[in-house]
Amino acid sequence: MEYRQLGRSGLRVSVIGLGGNTFGRYADESRTAEIVREALEQGINFFDTANIYNLGISETYLGKALRGFRDSAVIATKVGMRMGEGPNEYGSSRKHVTESCHASLRRLDIETIDLFQIHEFDALTPLQETLSALDDLVRAGKVRYIGCSNYAAWQLTEALWISDREQLAKFVSAQPEYNLLEREIERELVPCCLHFGIGIIPYFPLGAGVLTGKYRPGEPPPEGTRGHNNPRFEPRLRAETLEAVQRLDTWARERGRTVGELALAWLAAQPAVSTIIAGTTRPEQVAGNARAAEWKLTPEELREIADVLVG
Repeated sequence: MEYRQLGRSGLRVSVIGLGGNTFGRYADESRTAEIVREALEQGINFFDTANIYNLGISETYLGKALRGFRDSAVIATKVGMRMGEGPNEYGSSRKHVTESCHASLRRLDIETIDLFQIHEFDALTPLQETLSALDDLVRAGKVRYIGCSNYAAWQLTEALWISDREQLAKFVSAQPEYNLLEREIERELVPCCLHFGIGIIPYFPLGAGVLTGKYRPGEPPPEGTRGHNNPRFEPRLRAETLEAVQRLDTWARERGRTVGELALAWLAAQPAVSTIIAGTTRPEQVAGNARAAEWKLTPEELREIADVLVG
């Protein structure tokens, strides 16, 4: 397993990580433990979850699965999305960030969160308030590093400027959707992260499953998949998208690989990417993701992939 710095921080993370949004949803406590153990055996040390994932169940299952292995794990979680009906049960206020951190620590059954991330930008709370609260958590030893998720480039830049001006803890990572099919962040966020040394942690690296090849042009989404009878998923299943995935699948199979392995290897080849979080429901999927990290795409292959995408 390859390990990289998380941005310009001193924290080293496996290039393939494990996403926890399936824990408690598609994987029960026992299956979660199997998945986590397989990840550790494959050399994966980065485990990402969030308080909102199944309203804390994901954190609880992950914490139990990592008992006895805490020293081998980098644990990341997130705060900011709605956890209840109350007016202060969402967002990035000092109150919500602090209380959520303590709740996540209890669920994870740990003393310190390695990477505490703001899950989405909160336009109602001043960034200075959020960053000051995060800085207090770092100084108190509750959090080691901080990051953001779903931030635009200007929001990340302003946050870094405030931290520099006020001498507060700085974001070391950004977590956006990023994959072969969704590359909007390459316009502004990727250059921003490269300039400021922010590590990118892509979520939906397999395009919410589209880049596994399970969805095929002209065929209905298979039963049991995220796209089955799901109108919100339909924008991901446009004919041109599925045709592009079929071309990528053919290209990968000609090289003895799967399109899923290609998707992960392509992200690993992007210079701003530190670790890639892929959610799984079975241990064997973890092993497959780890194998993808061994595929080092050449500059020529990356150019070929770009041509295949456009047809």
